[in-house]
Amino acid sequence: MLVRVAPFLVFVGLTSCQGAFGEASRYWFYLIKTFAGAGMVWAIWPRISEMRWRASWDAILVGVVVFLIWVGLDGRYPSADSMFKTILCPLLKPLGFEKWCSVSAKAVPWNPHAQFGFALAWVFAIVRLLGSVVVVPPLEEVFYRSFLYRFIARQDFQAMPLNQFRLGPFLIAAAIFGFSHYEWLPGILCGMLYHGLVLRHNRLGEAMTAHAVTNFLLGLWVISRSAWHFW
Repeated sequence: MLVRVAPFLVFVGLTSCQGAFGEASRYWFYLIKTFAGAGMVWAIWPRISEMRWRASWDAILVGVVVFLIWVGLDGRYPSADSMFKTILCPLLKPLGFEKWCSVSAKAVPWNPHAQFGFALAWVFAIVRLLGSVVVVPPLEEVFYRSFLYRFIARQDFQAMPLNQFRLGPFLIAAAIFGFSHYEWLPGILCGMLYHGLVLRHNRLGEAMTAHAVTNFLLGLWVISRSAWHFW
């Protein structure tokens, strides 16, 4: 449990520091967490047998499909901000938490060119692209698909095969994965499709590859079209 959960929590903890020390800290902490994440992947690699990259036609196809869903649904569903203010704010205000309702989940797009000069901006953009392709997939797939899904199903999660399907844990894990992203609806669909690869192949390798393909295509889309709101 420790090797599957601790690296992910450290990664999330560093993510929460982005922007906490000024706008520039969003980029410097992303740089830090990318290198820290790479080191953690290297450290846990020998201890998690299911965390091995595998390429297949269905993994590449799923990665491309998820990218198309992510871009195609943009602006076609309620944002996390609007849902928060419409659904949760009426519940929070009577409890004295009305100031939370003025907080935006994503007030300023992640755009290094608006913060730094040409050379440094490209360094941060390339680091983000590489981090999303190489570091994020193994950390997230291990946590969500190897640990969380099986742990929801049974506490002795390692006794449960990766290809054993349980509807409740499948939906819960996909929902948690989805709402951990600003783009919550594509995130939920994305989690389901990646998990489908795990169930099909009984390992994480294809899901990791699909995740990397999606993030790579999305990163190219963001950089080439200045669609920084995706980041």
